[in-house]
Amino acid sequence: MSDANNATNAPNAALAAERAEDEYTGPMLAADGTPLKRSLNRALRRQKLSALLLIAPLLIFVLVTFIAPIADMLFRSVENEIVQETLPRTTTVLKDWDAEAAASPGEPVFKALYQDIFIAKERKLHTRLGSRLNYELTGASSLFRKSGRGVDKMGKVFQGQFEDLNAFWKKGENWNDMMGSDAWLASIKEWEKSSGTAQPEFVLRDGIAEILPQTAAYYLEYADFVQNEDQDNLYKTDPWPLIYSALFDDLTGPTSASIAGHTGPGASELAEVAAAAPSFETVDFKSAFIKIDKDWDQPPIWVTIREYSPRFTNGYFLNAVDMQKSENGPELRPENQRIYWTLFKRTLFMSVCITLSCILLGYPIGWILANLPARTANLLMILVLLPFWTSLLVRTSAWKVMLQQQGVVNDTLVWLGVVADDSRLALINNQTGTIIAMTHILLPFMILPLYSVMQTIPETYLRAAKSLGATNWTAFWRVYFPQSVPGIGAGSILVFILSIGYYITPEIVGGTTGTFISNRIAYHISSSLNWGLAAALGAILLAVVLGLYYAYDKIVGIDNVKLGG
Repeated sequence: MSDANNATNAPNAALAAERAEDEYTGPMLAADGTPLKRSLNRALRRQKLSALLLIAPLLIFVLVTFIAPIADMLFRSVENEIVQETLPRTTTVLKDWDAEAAASPGEPVFKALYQDIFIAKERKLHTRLGSRLNYELTGASSLFRKSGRGVDKMGKVFQGQFEDLNAFWKKGENWNDMMGSDAWLASIKEWEKSSGTAQPEFVLRDGIAEILPQTAAYYLEYADFVQNEDQDNLYKTDPWPLIYSALFDDLTGPTSASIAGHTGPGASELAEVAAAAPSFETVDFKSAFIKIDKDWDQPPIWVTIREYSPRFTNGYFLNAVDMQKSENGPELRPENQRIYWTLFKRTLFMSVCITLSCILLGYPIGWILANLPARTANLLMILVLLPFWTSLLVRTSAWKVMLQQQGVVNDTLVWLGVVADDSRLALINNQTGTIIAMTHILLPFMILPLYSVMQTIPETYLRAAKSLGATNWTAFWRVYFPQSVPGIGAGSILVFILSIGYYITPEIVGGTTGTFISNRIAYHISSSLNWGLAAALGAILLAVVLGLYYAYDKIVGIDNVKLGG
């Protein structure tokens, strides 16, 4: 209490000190000789810091377990770096492609695609890219897998001609002598993998990048891969076939004239192959890719790559509302592919039904518990809490047994003569089964708030109303019910928010017509691994819940929600 009083009195003391300074010519001093106002402000800051340190563990826990996952979910719903990072050259060249003017892009785009897919194949990223694009275009995954297997043949066309011309080009040591700096060569030749030390990082020879720009660029990527991902000795490793195609481009490109002035290692071999390169067999990359799969000659795959090339995309959110990106902007998906809007409507409808059924069943139970003697009420409360001591999976599985057509419920109805034996009710694998099972599971969350609020309503209010001539119904509706509304509000919020995110019970008893949007989110997280779409669906669901919460606050008032007291 003394700390609280000090925290309350410190601002007042600081104000008094300020007034005192106005009344006297000099500032009031504390016992240690410092101005009183400064001393009081320091004490106030110390108290605020102490309060912050007290709540710091809880604040960190909330940030790590609640805020950070939500922020990560929101980021994943728009993040789309894999396309641009895996196909950097292709996406750059593809920007100038006119989808309406030609069926597929020209040779430069296919050549860039070869270069990107070759590197992606070595890094084992082409299958991940195919899986990402397969979310938008069916068949993209198999297309990239087949292309990854086929790009080696394209580069080996050049590799074979270089090696046939001179055996110099067969050995990785010769390539490294030509491309690497003298200092790096000296250190890499002394390095042994068994030494446990890090491999010397590859450094280009001075001037080689000006003579062979494309070769140098791809050789750096090759060296980085071998040294850091494969953890292999770069000096003794043969280069990728992609390096040979890059060297061919340099030998026949604008910088070919400067090769004659090169005097470093491999100069004579470079001069020899520069003279022979114009007569080499070349590769028609477009025809080669179309030979791998005819889908490369169709616009859809290229439209998909271009539309999803930016680092951030709204594609996941469009998919989450049954839309898709196209050349003409967002558009609705074909009718047979629209499932998410139906799931959202079903989730909201069934959550409302479950909430209403919990109110209808929980209100009488809460009233009985609140008006029974304490000992009896406590005994019955144990029965209300008993389901919490049983596994959710067990309770849901029990309902699956009870609700089936040969289950306990239908057998009882047939025995009572309510339904005929040949017309048993379909209570499982549909919305009815989901509502029944979830009402039972969530009913305690409605009873507890109702009971805690009803306990605080004095019985004398009802007796006073009746003494003034009110009937039992009028006394209940005009006096008792309005005072129990806060309990209904608290229970409704608990039940509705819990039900809208449930997925275990609908998955077991819901079948195809009783599942929620949360079941689809769980599917994309654990099975299809489409985390971006799962995050977008989760973000929309979160926005819907917050919107309904805001509407409830405006209509009912969140201050009217309480758990008793």
